[in-house]
Amino acid sequence: MPTALLSVYDKSGVVEFARGLHALGWDLISSGGTAREIGSAGIPVTDVADLTGFPAILGHRVVTLHPKVHGGLLADPTNPEHQRDLAEYGIQPIALAVINLYPFHSAPGIELIDVGGPTMVRAAAKNHAHVGVVVNPTDYGSVLGELQSSGSLSAATRRRLARAAFAHTAAYDAAIVTWFDATDPEPAEFAPTIHLTLEHPDVLRYGENPHQRGARYALAGQTSWWDEMVQHGGKELSYLNVLDTEAAWRLVSSFGAPACVIVKHANPCGVALGDGPDPIAAAYVRANACDPVSAFGGIVAVNGIVTMAMAQALAPVFTEVVVAPGYEPEALEHLTRKANMRVLTATAAVTTGWDLRSVDTQMLVQNRDRVTMDRSTWQVVTEAQPTEQMWTEIEFAWQVCAAVSSNAIVLTADGQAVGVGAGQQNRRDSARIATERAAGRAHGGVCASDAFFPFRDGLDAAVEAGVAAVIQPGGSVRDAEVIEAANEHGLVMVFTGERHFRH
Repeated sequence: MPTALLSVYDKSGVVEFARGLHALGWDLISSGGTAREIGSAGIPVTDVADLTGFPAILGHRVVTLHPKVHGGLLADPTNPEHQRDLAEYGIQPIALAVINLYPFHSAPGIELIDVGGPTMVRAAAKNHAHVGVVVNPTDYGSVLGELQSSGSLSAATRRRLARAAFAHTAAYDAAIVTWFDATDPEPAEFAPTIHLTLEHPDVLRYGENPHQRGARYALAGQTSWWDEMVQHGGKELSYLNVLDTEAAWRLVSSFGAPACVIVKHANPCGVALGDGPDPIAAAYVRANACDPVSAFGGIVAVNGIVTMAMAQALAPVFTEVVVAPGYEPEALEHLTRKANMRVLTATAAVTTGWDLRSVDTQMLVQNRDRVTMDRSTWQVVTEAQPTEQMWTEIEFAWQVCAAVSSNAIVLTADGQAVGVGAGQQNRRDSARIATERAAGRAHGGVCASDAFFPFRDGLDAAVEAGVAAVIQPGGSVRDAEVIEAANEHGLVMVFTGERHFRH
């Protein structure tokens, strides 16, 4: 009669699973609360303490650490020496181990560092040629079903379960290491090691290009707006859909006022605030007007409920993804009629954690960029001073510019991006592109530059666009020359002291 060991913190489904094993003739061994729960359901079970002859000691720190447990998990029934040891010491082989661990993620601390659980999991997984190990209650059904139909678990199933078991303990240990780093009274700027556990792959339609495969993984123990995202219609997301949607949603979530962001190739090509009786629809119309050519095939994100008026305005424009916190029912129905448009509902994005990027077999790691919108840290360096209304526009331009790939020049007017120059090898070309796209609409507005102007020619290009103010980090050896040029033109110029390169 085969023996199963059940010792779980998460007891969901364990009684039903134990009942199914008992019905198949299995002997059950269990410990502590698991044994009580199984026994109270009228299912015969042997407590580990009765098996080992030792009760739980040291405040329940030592329960299953005993040769009669680990010998049973590690024994190879095909090894004569193992068989002699089992017989000599009265050890019963264990063919199935059902174990999950203390929930360290939920309340990190010393007492939730499981010792016996991971030890049993690793023992059973090491011996997966002869032992099945189940760490996830979602596997109970398939494991019981296979035992009912075949009488035993296949080698492929045992191997799959063993891999899941080692992944489970690896993630558990990674969480503990991360907690040690987070609670270190003298933390290092960068920990000597970083342990990432990525799980729950969402296979994407394809990678960056159709011949590449791609998937989106979640970081274990962390939550993201992607976890709660709901897709209402359209094709599966591709790798670039995810990247561009992340860029659009993160930027639009940073605005307190009703806003729309349109992204193409990870860069905003339209950003606007909205007002009036339907501010979200107004924001979309204004954002699309920035660069309707680039908006074709783009990602549209708004930070308010999508109305029917916005849906009707958007419908004629080919759009890959629409993302919003919600939709009026008729607007959602209208948008989901378009078979190729992905329609997403999302919660607000929050910027936390680290940025990681691969370079060959190594990783570049940095803390995520944050945009300081604190005027008290900024400096007006020109004779002309901004009005309160101009300050609002300056802040808006800076917020948009920080989300654009360098070299970035953004021209805005009345809460609307009217010209965006992105990703050029020199700032003069970015200014020229932004000016051409603005086509006169930046008159009296603001020019934002993500880094300093190394020469006055970039500023002169902004002057050609007709702006009244410039915001930039400053810090060039030619700052005096650029300030002089701004004064010549009667411009307001603000230095933030903070650069926002994006590559």
